Amino acid sequence: MLTTLSISNYALIKALQTDFSDGLSIITGETGAGKSILLGALGLVLGNRADLNNLKNSAEKCVIEATFSIEALQLHSFFEAEDLDYEAETIIRREILPSGKSRAFVTDTPVPLAVLNALKGHLIDVHSQNTTAQLSETAYQFQIVDALAANTSLLQDYARQLKAHKILHNDLDALLQEQAASQQAYAYNSHLFQELEAACFKVGEQEELELAVEKLANIEAIKLALSESVHLASDEQIGGQNTLYQIQTSLQKISNYAPEYQAFLDRIHSLKIELDDLVFELEKANEQVDFSEGSIEATNERLQLLYTLQKKHAATTISDLLQIQLDLEDKVSRVENATTILEEKQAAIVKSTTALNKLCDQLHKRRKAAIPKLSKQLQDVQAKLGMENATFQISLQPTADFANNGKDHLNFLFSANKGIPHDVLKKIASGGELSRIMLGVKLILSKYAQLPTILFDEIDTGVSGEVSNKIAEVMQEMGTHMQVITITHLPQIAAKGSSHFKVYKEEVSGVTTTFLKKLTQEERGEGVAEILGGKTRSVPALQHAKELLKI
Repeated sequence: MLTTLSISNYALIKALQTDFSDGLSIITGETGAGKSILLGALGLVLGNRADLNNLKNSAEKCVIEATFSIEALQLHSFFEAEDLDYEAETIIRREILPSGKSRAFVTDTPVPLAVLNALKGHLIDVHSQNTTAQLSETAYQFQIVDALAANTSLLQDYARQLKAHKILHNDLDALLQEQAASQQAYAYNSHLFQELEAACFKVGEQEELELAVEKLANIEAIKLALSESVHLASDEQIGGQNTLYQIQTSLQKISNYAPEYQAFLDRIHSLKIELDDLVFELEKANEQVDFSEGSIEATNERLQLLYTLQKKHAATTISDLLQIQLDLEDKVSRVENATTILEEKQAAIVKSTTALNKLCDQLHKRRKAAIPKLSKQLQDVQAKLGMENATFQISLQPTADFANNGKDHLNFLFSANKGIPHDVLKKIASGGELSRIMLGVKLILSKYAQLPTILFDEIDTGVSGEVSNKIAEVMQEMGTHMQVITITHLPQIAAKGSSHFKVYKEEVSGVTTTFLKKLTQEERGEGVAEILGGKTRSVPALQHAKELLKI
């Protein structure tokens, strides 16, 4: 429900703020007073494109703010999906800067216009004679039937199941295409996989092989260096071990004379232990040096195989090759197990189809039961609206394919007069008849579903006499279930509102400015009289207005 609308520096409006209540709110005003400006401002705050020409003062920014009470609209999932903080009283603000840039906020969170446009449909429903065309749309007709059939929960289940069903079908199609393509490449992929599998490479092996090749290529130099090192360290005449032994012996003689001498001895002792250990390792390494030609050839062959496979598969590391091996294994396995995979997917589709058909049967039965009730209610409300002979023929036939709303074909036919064959609405109904049918539909829907605020923009154009009274009564009845705002030129409708707003223009400091005023009960009499007889507000007009208002 729209609770507050605040506008500043927009078109002919300098600044205004007004509060709206539930029930039926009336907006009246002379032609050109600014009723369309209010609609434009409301459209702007709900996502319409901004225009610098809309600024009353081009040097100041335009700010439009609307507060909606949304607790009854079940919009938690929408706010969660858009990553917005949910507030029962949600404030939407739109700013147009003098530079031409515009900003939008939902509860002080910046949002793109796409979010406002998506949110708009949940908050307010604007109707004029130009929007009655949706009555002829099959999707909207299903909405009407499903509201009376209480199919909301079933349709949600159906939508989820249909989405999953389509994914299964897409997966199956992809599998079939993949199978056809993979079957052709199967032999080649199998060969590549077996080749990599047989190579049995391990992560880190490349570095080991390259190091081993380098070592084997310099095996003689390595052997010689190790032998010389052992000799120099262990020779009895010139070896380092003998030298350290002699130093150790000399220092032992003086180690007790001073702490520093003991420290020297300790260091020499550590060096000797370290050198002894080093000589042992050198001797061991020297013994392990292999001059085998077979070892050299095997290592080179292994490394060459690696390089060949890397080049073949455009890989740079063994990790890349191993990933390619896994991918090839998957491709080969999918072809080899294609029958099993396809059977599993087909079984899942059969199961999904059964579940969908069950939901479709439930939807069909509920719709079938709701249609007679809908037809009668439509005819009853049209009789209230001056179309006593209007009749509807609504048929429902099952179809073969799953659609967004089930497996039904809905045929919605209308006849306004006796003896006239029924036909589709857009062919047979006039603009005024469509307006009244739409009004009747909204009245019925308001009893079965939580609708957003409805704004009727002069939907009563071209209507007069007793029909005006009946339209007014229907709007008033709608107002008992929801918030209805209607812009009208008819006094009969204006008198039925629970609140009445007047749009008017005045010259302020030489500038034409639009104002919006909520009328008191006394002022309402004058306001309705003005609609009846103009600004002169004659005594008969005032008296008639009081009769309409019952004051």
